[in-house]
Amino acid sequence: MASSVFFCGVRSKTAEDNKGSKIVRLLEAAGGKSIRKGDLTAIKLHFGERGCDSFIRPIFVRKAVDWVKKQGGKPFLTDTGTLYTGWRKNSVDHLVTALEHGFGYEVTGAPIVIADGLKGENFVDVPIKGQLMSSVKIASDVVASDGMVVLSHFKGHVMAGFGGAIKNLAMGCAPAQGKKEQHSARMSVNLEKCIGCGRCYRNCPTKAVSMDDHKASIDEDRCIGCGECLTVCPASAISLDWRTDLSQFQRRMAEYALGAVSRRKRPVLYLNFIVDVTPQCDCVPWSDDRVVGDVGFVSSTDPVALDKACLDLVNERAGKDLFSELYPKIDHMEQLRYAQELGLGSLDYSLVEV
Repeated sequence: MASSVFFCGVRSKTAEDNKGSKIVRLLEAAGGKSIRKGDLTAIKLHFGERGCDSFIRPIFVRKAVDWVKKQGGKPFLTDTGTLYTGWRKNSVDHLVTALEHGFGYEVTGAPIVIADGLKGENFVDVPIKGQLMSSVKIASDVVASDGMVVLSHFKGHVMAGFGGAIKNLAMGCAPAQGKKEQHSARMSVNLEKCIGCGRCYRNCPTKAVSMDDHKASIDEDRCIGCGECLTVCPASAISLDWRTDLSQFQRRMAEYALGAVSRRKRPVLYLNFIVDVTPQCDCVPWSDDRVVGDVGFVSSTDPVALDKACLDLVNERAGKDLFSELYPKIDHMEQLRYAQELGLGSLDYSLVEV
């Protein structure tokens, strides 16, 4: 049976049909019995790395907060710390970054809780029935929450091809140790391409990169496969085994996404924002130009159907298979196929315009 995915285009011509109104309509359409009175409700989102400006706008997040309150829930904004160096590695820096980006209570109407604690050490081992893992590490406050609304910025990703609701669940609900389990790839340096800039050296969280004769070298025993060096290298001198590592990476992501919602008694509500579609994740400290014009907003209680609908809508707008063109060595559908196999959702959907 096809899952329902609700859609609002980005165009607006009246005050009654502005973007905020569209977000509320989509929450109402898909929300159903997701939130009950008194539910401590996690609104899972990405606050953006310092220097990035393509994250979901706080005024849009306020619409989700107000909707949850209308249902009787008690919302809080949440995310988890990062694996790599940056301004979200611990909850103090993470909170400062969120406030600098406008996610304070005065704008969003909800407090911020970094779900895996001060240094990413607060998590629960959640058992799952996966082919690669039997349990996954999920942030304690995500597990403890009564209800959940997942707001995801749909965009490209250098290791997954694209990032949507499944990546937001998988990476965003895991502490640093869980993120490490998901990546587990190994990087190598093409010395002919390496320009010796040292960006990989400065950004490696485990000091696995060294500089020898102005060329980078990666210690495989120290490398945790986070992909930070791959992201920051201006010369595209760093690579991994695209044929094997990336497929396993996406499958581990799907298993972690399953663990993030497997204990839920009620449906999780998902809302994807197909605007400011950049080629890379909001984890990088910059925002590149859009790779396609703004499309709109979609909601569902099925993250697989939701992400598949987003892919189709983006490709329709672009007139081509956009993410395959951006990342031709990545089969980005692997995360969706395996998520369906795990029972996380369905690739079959019906698109309903509201």
